[in-house]
Amino acid sequence: MASLKELKGRINSVKSTQKITKAKQMVAAAKLRKAQAAAEAARPYAARLAQVMGSLASRITVSENSPKLLAGTGKDQVHLLVVANSDKGLCGGLNSNIVKAAKLKAAELIAAGKTVQFYLIGKKGRAPIRREYPQSILASFDTSEVRQPGYTEAEGITEALVALYEAGKFDVAHLFYSKFRSALVQEPTEQQIIPVPAPKLEVVSDAVVEYEPDEEEILAALLPRFLKTQLFGALLENMASEQGASMTAMDNATRNAGDLIGKLTIQYNRSRQAAITTELIEIIAGAEAL
Repeated sequence: MASLKELKGRINSVKSTQKITKAKQMVAAAKLRKAQAAAEAARPYAARLAQVMGSLASRITVSENSPKLLAGTGKDQVHLLVVANSDKGLCGGLNSNIVKAAKLKAAELIAAGKTVQFYLIGKKGRAPIRREYPQSILASFDTSEVRQPGYTEAEGITEALVALYEAGKFDVAHLFYSKFRSALVQEPTEQQIIPVPAPKLEVVSDAVVEYEPDEEEILAALLPRFLKTQLFGALLENMASEQGASMTAMDNATRNAGDLIGKLTIQYNRSRQAAITTELIEIIAGAEAL
């Protein structure tokens, strides 16, 4: 059985940990409001741009002369999995869930006879993927020096992916990130980003629209911007998911620390009472002996 001194030290240690987790919970809650607002504000822009893309794509016939980002390479052999993770831990199973979804997709593609490569964003998802697919890491993008990844980082990632695509390094790219639903729910999400899938129009308009320049030329200009928007939205969703998961994880840790402090305090009081009782018995027995 642990001594009274050891129990007292452990109680103080858990109390110090509880203060840290409580502080991190409050910080995450404050950051969550801003991150959630940014993610929700970007969604209407992405949806509207997708509608414009759908309208343009519906007016052309995709062929080998179409923009490569839309038409593809004509092959479906090499798949690039773009895995977007956070750079910080203490956010529950957020990163492991994203990596799990990417690994399941990789196993599915490999079983179908496809070649799989990885493009890694953020630090936390690198180790498990490197352990299982050490020869399949095509490239990575470091966001650890950035306080909050934003549009500049999305542009850099897009330029790198387009350069790899034009160099023939892959045929299809899939993006994996965490969609923010609430502070309690973050949904691992996969979407194809290259070649850009033609968005479907929900409402077909009878209006006659003339484009200048023509639709294909406008699409060629919009496709890189659309890709940047998709990646920017994914980074914002990841940021909101990270803060929500961190807040929930730290709240659980704070509660668990409180429960452990209660159990240790009861154990300390019982041990202390037993020690006092033993001393009293020894005193009484000594007095009777005299």
